[in-house]
Amino acid sequence: MTANRQIVLADLPKGKLAPENFRLTETERGSPGEGEVLLKILYVSLDAANRAWMQGATYRSALQAGDVMAGGALAEVIDSKSDRLAVGDLVFADTGWQEYAVLPAKRLAKVPRIEPLTHLLSVYGVAGLTAYFGLLECGAPKACETVVVSAAAGSVGSLVGQIAKLKGCRVVGIAGGAAKCQLLKDRFGFDEAVDYKAGDLRKALKAACPDGIDVYFDNVGGDVLEACLFGMNTHGRIACCGAVSQYDGAAPAYGPRGVPGLIVTKRLTLRGFIVSDFDDKRDQAMKNLQAWVASGQLKVQEDVLEGLESLPGALIGLLAGENVGKRMVRVA
Repeated sequence: MTANRQIVLADLPKGKLAPENFRLTETERGSPGEGEVLLKILYVSLDAANRAWMQGATYRSALQAGDVMAGGALAEVIDSKSDRLAVGDLVFADTGWQEYAVLPAKRLAKVPRIEPLTHLLSVYGVAGLTAYFGLLECGAPKACETVVVSAAAGSVGSLVGQIAKLKGCRVVGIAGGAAKCQLLKDRFGFDEAVDYKAGDLRKALKAACPDGIDVYFDNVGGDVLEACLFGMNTHGRIACCGAVSQYDGAAPAYGPRGVPGLIVTKRLTLRGFIVSDFDDKRDQAMKNLQAWVASGQLKVQEDVLEGLESLPGALIGLLAGENVGKRMVRVA
């Protein structure tokens, strides 16, 4: 038999995610049946949403103890019993954390073989498309407006800020630590950066955004969302992408305070979204992203770790803010 190593969710975390919540197991690789393909996983994407899936159903079903840990991956077809996909094709799929997966071909979409392959998980993958659609479709920024993005040194945030700059906006990033804040300005071209760990965030935002906030791209929720709400201009727009501050550990004692009144008096628009909402616009988005990368206008930051066994620590570290740019693990 050909072995297939898997990482299983040993039990659901009751507090912060820890290495003991995972278990490395080994099973048979399996073979595709009619209409199926056998995939070899190349790179696994690490996302804050991985942790949210342990808390309950979201846009996908909740994870249970004993499940192979869920996660999206770039994979190569190594055996096919379908005319939809051939050996050598690349796909992005919810394979889970394992070395091989057998999946129905009809659920998979072929992706182009673009070098470096890692870009298919970062700027040309869910991260890039999330940044593109969340900012441009939900935030709808106009030239000269002020755009603020949280988790700005992360996979999505670093791209949001750069796209906003391409659209002629003034961009302020919120990140954790002086080093990340400096990187936002030096590498990604942000106008200002605010360290949320450094003290009074609301006061720091007011100093960085003297004319208020027109668009806020929210990746974290919680206290950061609250601080930005108080700085929003009338008719401001908030693109609600994630709430990583509330994924790992106990639920917060309260949500952002004063929200109903602020939304009404400032006539704010808050819009949640996922990438698949904009499938009809994906081709144009990809063309624009590729053009910006090729011209050097969009810089791609990736954080690639090695080996299947590193996945639990990689996710725990991502939730703690270790990464800069898109974090992924190379499996093969």
